[in-house]
Amino acid sequence: MATAAAGDELWKELTCAICLDHFKNPVILKCGHNFCRYCICMHWDENGDEYGFQCPECRTVFNERTFTKNFPVQNLVNRLADLECLGSAPKAPKPPKVEGKCGQHGEDLELYCQTDKRPICFICRESRTHRHHEVAPLPDVEKEMKMELQLRLMELNWHKSQYLKVISADKRVKDEVKRRKDRLKDKIEVDVGALVQFLLDERDSLLDSLDAEEVATLAVIDESLSFVEEEHSAVSKAIADIHTHLAGKTSFESLSESYKEAGKPCESFEPVDYQTDFSEFSGPSQLIMWKKMMHVLHTMPQNLTLDPDTAHPNLLISDFDTKVEESRIRIQEPDLPARFTRFCGVLASAMYSSGQHYWEVDVRDKGVWYLGVTTECSNRKGFVNLTPSSGYWSLCLQDRLYANGEDGRILVADYWNSPRVGVFLDYDNGRLSFYDAVTMKRLYMFNTCFEEPVCPFFSPGKNDPGSRLQICHYY
Repeated sequence: MATAAAGDELWKELTCAICLDHFKNPVILKCGHNFCRYCICMHWDENGDEYGFQCPECRTVFNERTFTKNFPVQNLVNRLADLECLGSAPKAPKPPKVEGKCGQHGEDLELYCQTDKRPICFICRESRTHRHHEVAPLPDVEKEMKMELQLRLMELNWHKSQYLKVISADKRVKDEVKRRKDRLKDKIEVDVGALVQFLLDERDSLLDSLDAEEVATLAVIDESLSFVEEEHSAVSKAIADIHTHLAGKTSFESLSESYKEAGKPCESFEPVDYQTDFSEFSGPSQLIMWKKMMHVLHTMPQNLTLDPDTAHPNLLISDFDTKVEESRIRIQEPDLPARFTRFCGVLASAMYSSGQHYWEVDVRDKGVWYLGVTTECSNRKGFVNLTPSSGYWSLCLQDRLYANGEDGRILVADYWNSPRVGVFLDYDNGRLSFYDAVTMKRLYMFNTCFEEPVCPFFSPGKNDPGSRLQICHYY
């Protein structure tokens, strides 16, 4: 204990009065006080003037900056440091750490070092560690921090409110997605269920009719077979009786009776001429059921026809107004208000302002075409802008398959080889969809809001004579 106390006292003697740390490069002044070389130089830089340089401890004034390096003190510090590393000497004691007190000096923490971002005491402020740092009173720093926290709290509360709005909106969208999915699920189950029930009913009806025809046919055959089998038994018995009489094993009365019966002629029979191949059921059953099934569909293919009064003069309408092709000769037709004059287009005779409608167009071997719908009052004179804002929603083929959007063409497919295109109009929900009518894969869909009646339009393009578009009819 005595050794430890002596070591503590020695360390105190080897402590710089300016930085309050162990001497580093100690120097001795003429007054006999020791300081770190750096500390005394910094002290004189800050406090020296034309009147001289003062010792920080005894206040002795020197006319010039003068000191001598103290090698013995430096050697003593080094020796004590080596002993401390070896565990032979205790560390310099530190004041106990108290809340609100400096852990090194035991003083109140009344300042805040902006450079090191931590509270310090006044002694720390004068030490070499913090002497040139930016320091402020701790209460002022606390006040500024609280103001910053208040601003941050307002910002965080605003962000929290925004997050809550987004969460609420996302939950509403999530619920709406689930409701839409449930509605569509119910619709799919109802629609498919109706088709399945129709097919099951048709199957049961066909099988019942087939069974009934089989029963009727077999009844006629069974009746004839029963009668012939009876006659066969009677003939077999008569043959057996004759053989018995010929063998002389019967009486005369029995022989006479058999003789009388043998004189009666036998009836002749032919197999039942009642052949059936169930021809009523050997036809194209699937096609027959498909034709019947069309009457239970909510949306069935429409048998559209073209309106010649709207066709461009270079277009030829034929096949009961279902086929359109580019003509080599310009047809002299009156310039009616609804007629296309520059764009090689033609309208269908149907116009829709509600409901769901579907039609198919044969585009087989056609290199250029335009299909879609247009509003009742859209422009058809001169240049036609095929954009939704101009009242045109369409798909076109020109080397590649495009949708005509508001800002230009939208690539749909690099290659097209299907012979038919299906167009589905859901007027009330503002949707126009295009399908590969063979695979029923959707190609593109427009989402919009139809504000006036629309009419299907068709165009075989220009400079492609001989090729045609034709509306498909199914019934």
